[in-house]
Amino acid sequence: MKVLVAGATGLIGTAVCSRLIQEGHEVYPVVRPGRSRRCAGSREIVLDVARALDPADWHSHLSGIDAVVNCVGVLQDSLQDDPRAVHYSAAEALFKACAQTGVAKVIHFSAIGVDRLQPSPFSSSKLAGDEALTGLDLDWVILRPSVVLGRPVYGASALFRGLAALPLLPVMPNTGHLQVVQLDDVVATVVFFLHPDSPSRLALEMAGPEALLMSDVIDQYRCWFGWRKAREFVVPGWAARLLYRSGDLAGMLGWRPAMRTNAAKEIMRGATGDPQPWIRTTGLQPSSLSSALATNPATVQERWFARLYFIKPAIFVVLSFFWITTGIISLTSGWRSGVDLLINTALSALAEPAVVAGALADIAIGTLIAWRPTARLGLWGAIGISLFYAVCGTILRPDLWNEPLGPLMKILPILVVHFVAAAILEER
Repeated sequence: MKVLVAGATGLIGTAVCSRLIQEGHEVYPVVRPGRSRRCAGSREIVLDVARALDPADWHSHLSGIDAVVNCVGVLQDSLQDDPRAVHYSAAEALFKACAQTGVAKVIHFSAIGVDRLQPSPFSSSKLAGDEALTGLDLDWVILRPSVVLGRPVYGASALFRGLAALPLLPVMPNTGHLQVVQLDDVVATVVFFLHPDSPSRLALEMAGPEALLMSDVIDQYRCWFGWRKAREFVVPGWAARLLYRSGDLAGMLGWRPAMRTNAAKEIMRGATGDPQPWIRTTGLQPSSLSSALATNPATVQERWFARLYFIKPAIFVVLSFFWITTGIISLTSGWRSGVDLLINTALSALAEPAVVAGALADIAIGTLIAWRPTARLGLWGAIGISLFYAVCGTILRPDLWNEPLGPLMKILPILVVHFVAAAILEER
């Protein structure tokens, strides 16, 4: 079959594309501009789904398509994401375009429990998208998975591994139970419903066989990593709110942290449901988290990822703070020290303008690093200006290499940290 997969770079979409190619289908992954994967066996469609709000935006891409799998989903709003636009407006346009162009089969990913309770824009917009699909004359299937876990990680699945790497486990207050579902089972379900004789016009909850607390999930990951159970402590309500608000601030800067107020509302609701209709319809037996982890032993790379999960945001916060604060100090309390460094050098006559230029450059670099769309540019700018400072310092003040506090020597670890930040910047 010719299958268009929307949301092809996400956790579920990537796995669906890979499996469908293996099954011999002709896959057309829809990817955002700049997100090209050039996956062998597929023909990419570059389209910003959040802006494809008219059925006509989809018509040319649906020509000759036999089925559509819509995996698009964003947990919370950010500079790049608008849940209402993605889950409802764009989805409705896609579904109407399918009806208009003769694409009969549509498999749509929603989320478990959205038909029962909508505590956040995520779940309310997901439900709106579901209702837009059910009102059309299509062979539709709505899949409502719980929290999806698999070998690849992103979002909540990455958060679990990061929390598992902490020596003390923070337990957020008022968290609900989770019936986590395995990515392989989710993908197998898509393959089942692409069969010509599969049933349609039904909505199924996809939940694992056991209801776990978040701490239970994390304990199983610690065991998988080969680490002992961590000591737990309950995060006070005020501290939890502060963490979620900090995540909101990062979202305003274009980052995608898993811990945000929108996520908190969904966590309180939990992610549980009845998997029996799914099991009866497909004949699949969902795997438990423990059995799935036992089947795929942890590797050193996965331990690295877990340990780096919380170090990564710390690196970017510190680097942004470092550059911006250095610039501010150079223009205020450190002004005279900065000027004095250049006195009796080849730049004596330009000492003050040089300090101002350096300070403004530092502030600009820190701002670029803090702003997610320009973070990579900021990192390379920081590397460039650090090398510039090292060269100029060596020429103008070589004695600074021999200073007890090592003002020039410290450039070396600073460079390494920026290279590390550039290496781990990619989010998926």
